[in-house]
Amino acid sequence: MTRLTRYFLPTEKLPPADAEAPSHKLMVRAGLVRQVGAGIWSWLPAGWRVHRRAEQIIREELDAIGGQEMLMPVLQPAELWQRTGRYGLDEQFTLQDRKGADLVLAMTHEENVTLHVSKVVRSYRDLPLILYHFQVKERDEPRPRAGVLRTREFIMKDSYTFDRDADGLQHGYDLHIQAYDRIFDRCGLEWYRVESDVGMMGGLGAHEYMAPCPAGENDVALSSSGYAANVEIASATPQRVEGLSGGSVEPVETPGATTIEAVAQMLGVPPGALIKAFPVIADERGPVLALTRGDHRLNEIKLRNALGEGFRPAQDDEVKAAFGSVPGFIGPVGARVPIVADVALNGLEGLVTGANEPDSHLKGVQPGRDFEPEWADIRSVEAGDTDPAGAEIRIEPAIEVGNIFKLGTRYSEPLGATYLDESGKEQLIWMGSYGIGPARIAAAAVEQFADEQGISWPRSLAPWDVELVTLGKEGEEARDAADRLYDELRDGGLEVVYDDRDASAGEKFADAELLGVPLRLTVGKRGVDQGEIEAQVRRGQEKRSLPLEGAAQAAADLWRALD
Repeated sequence: MTRLTRYFLPTEKLPPADAEAPSHKLMVRAGLVRQVGAGIWSWLPAGWRVHRRAEQIIREELDAIGGQEMLMPVLQPAELWQRTGRYGLDEQFTLQDRKGADLVLAMTHEENVTLHVSKVVRSYRDLPLILYHFQVKERDEPRPRAGVLRTREFIMKDSYTFDRDADGLQHGYDLHIQAYDRIFDRCGLEWYRVESDVGMMGGLGAHEYMAPCPAGENDVALSSSGYAANVEIASATPQRVEGLSGGSVEPVETPGATTIEAVAQMLGVPPGALIKAFPVIADERGPVLALTRGDHRLNEIKLRNALGEGFRPAQDDEVKAAFGSVPGFIGPVGARVPIVADVALNGLEGLVTGANEPDSHLKGVQPGRDFEPEWADIRSVEAGDTDPAGAEIRIEPAIEVGNIFKLGTRYSEPLGATYLDESGKEQLIWMGSYGIGPARIAAAAVEQFADEQGISWPRSLAPWDVELVTLGKEGEEARDAADRLYDELRDGGLEVVYDDRDASAGEKFADAELLGVPLRLTVGKRGVDQGEIEAQVRRGQEKRSLPLEGAAQAAADLWRALD
């Protein structure tokens, strides 16, 4: 029985003071979630119903491609993570038990599932496999924000494919693409599948599923030709820099000009005519000078991939000691350290760069003539660049709601997951890893479809199918009619929340708009006297009358026609 007189649904008139994202504001106000601590949230009954609906859609589609559901623990021996080289990650929670044994609170479950497969799979006949689970994840997130979008504890669906070779992995990957496409369609979201960086997961390639919305913390590069990639890895042809002309290198005084804007203004050139220098210290290689055009931004993920290792910005004393320069006037001409230059600089001439001396720059610089760099794509694409097909790039913010990775043998090798092929030869198992966050699906739906009144759920995710509101008091005919309709709707297979509270019509309607159930039915004295009830479709707030006689069936038909 879901009657609001007995249901834990603590709605609020005002959002939390620190809330910025619409999903944060509305999910708290609608009584779906409550904060326990920084990045730690409880899902209240109505919110948990949304979460479980998202889970069930995921479960059905994973089962349809042959997935087998299981459950693995959050608490794991550190030794597994040490074997794969992932122990001690910055965002990893670690602890010791009373005997001093090192343990990990899992952020993901590659190590755990690979351990099981390594102990069970012996022959090529045991493959392929698709295993999945829903489980709590723990992540020491440095900047929890936006309600349930960036948290320290959350539930993920992880699935894993195990195959004989690269072709088998590709088949499992394609199956998950099909399943994920159906999942996000069924959840009613607007979404993109984009190329992405493998990150801490490692492996051979990855895609992310992105739900566009202004509160998204990821930027996606898109074009009319169908190009779609996370800005972390997106590549594009840059816009031209006008007014460049060749010449010999000559120094020019630039007193106090330590920024791109200041130098460009002082010399009367566009920012794209400058070379922007980033002195970094790579983990193994040591000092490296990274270069981009002055109007471009360094992409740290691309630089990390180009270097093949991590890095950090150089400190001021390191700039002097290792780079032989001074902060604000660093340049590549005569540099004493290796140089990695963005490919957008290749072929340009007549550029301006720091002279490695205070208050001085060089003009007329030409990469490849005046310094010899290692070329790499290390910049972030910009709106207005063009994709490989020549279409213009646009940048949209989005929420990452799912990801898929080709792991290859990244985990099977250190954990000894092998099988015997047809000739009896031992081979490494090829793996894929696939994640979806039900909480992010819920938040993305709020972000994409909310209006000024509150949430407007897609039918597939709503905590209930119908909200029934009675305006009658105990003993009145309108109350009796609403009670009967509640039973009839439930008998007809609809999930119903019944607002039978002793509250004003205005309060009930405001809470119904806030909660966002797809269809609201209102039973009042005037309507009952006229033999009808009011139906309002939440999305668009379209109202219509339904005959009181047969109202349950009419409401069910109307609900099935909704998005």
